[in-house]
Amino acid sequence: TKEFITIATTRPETMLGDTAIAVNPKDERFKSFVGKTVTIPIVGRKIKIIEDDYADPEQGTGALKITPAHDFNDYEVGQRNNLEIINIFTEAGKINKNAPQTYVGLDRSEARKKILKELKEKEFFVKEENIKNKVPYGDRSNSIIEPFLTEQWFADAGKLSVKAKEVVNSKKTNFFPENWSKTYFQWMNNIEPWCISRQLWWGHQIPAWYGPDKKIFVAENEDDAKQQAKKHYGKDVELNRDPDVLDTWFSSGLWPFATLGWPDDNKYVDKFYPTSVLVTGFDIIFFWVARMIMFGTEFLNKEPFKDIYVHALVRDEKGQKMSKSKGNVIDPLDLIEKYSADALRFTDRKS
Repeated sequence: TKEFITIATTRPETMLGDTAIAVNPKDERFKSFVGKTVTIPIVGRKIKIIEDDYADPEQGTGALKITPAHDFNDYEVGQRNNLEIINIFTEAGKINKNAPQTYVGLDRSEARKKILKELKEKEFFVKEENIKNKVPYGDRSNSIIEPFLTEQWFADAGKLSVKAKEVVNSKKTNFFPENWSKTYFQWMNNIEPWCISRQLWWGHQIPAWYGPDKKIFVAENEDDAKQQAKKHYGKDVELNRDPDVLDTWFSSGLWPFATLGWPDDNKYVDKFYPTSVLVTGFDIIFFWVARMIMFGTEFLNKEPFKDIYVHALVRDEKGQKMSKSKGNVIDPLDLIEKYSADALRFTDRKS
């Protein structure tokens, strides 16, 4: 007779990229299974049953399928347990050649339907339950976000946060109202490595160059990179620059001193840095305010501003933040046509 281990999932299509089943070390039900291998239905790949604290005995069946390439938590489990990482999607969200031939080219939603149908036909399907589940949606596209492995550049934000926390702790920089410092510290104390590269058409280009064998040379400019490469290869070689650009918040984090001529000419930096007050909305405390403090304390060894005045947001009739990407802003030209330009010179927003 064949033995089975039953798993529950809200994303059946990711079975195609599973590389382990995890159970909790304290879960007595699965002790005899740990270390054994199971075969994934339809795919036919043998994967190991492992122990990991991330598996919750109270959730689902207690046995958790692990897809390191397509789930943030599964990726961490994969790193801890040295699991294989199998990407099953193309950049367009279709199934790639790492899956069985009959699935290749299908959109992920179609693959989900097909895998459920096939599991039922082959009598691997146990039951279906309706559950409340959190599904992430893109802010602008309103599409479901699919975790997808890519190569990116990261900054050690934990290292950058040390001085940035100290200046607020020591009251060299103060938040008004003071309670917004809690938001600042909540993020700074739980900071993750910062992905600073973006695949966009505009922005500061990443200062990294690749040699003929893809060796990376990070430098302040191309001449420095060429010197590094010449030293490494023993001759002049052709270098290709990384096409990625820096995250917008990385570039805007340089604002307090880059706008004053830093690093080439520091006479205005000496005169105007640090400034006294930053006035900003609470929604960008960790996107922008924290980054400016990080960079100011790192590159100039001094906080960029003394006080941070945090104001409310202008919202639309539904209570949503007004933003260009949502299209729920008021066009000033429409206001001018109706009320004249004087109406926009000074306005008092009534609460």
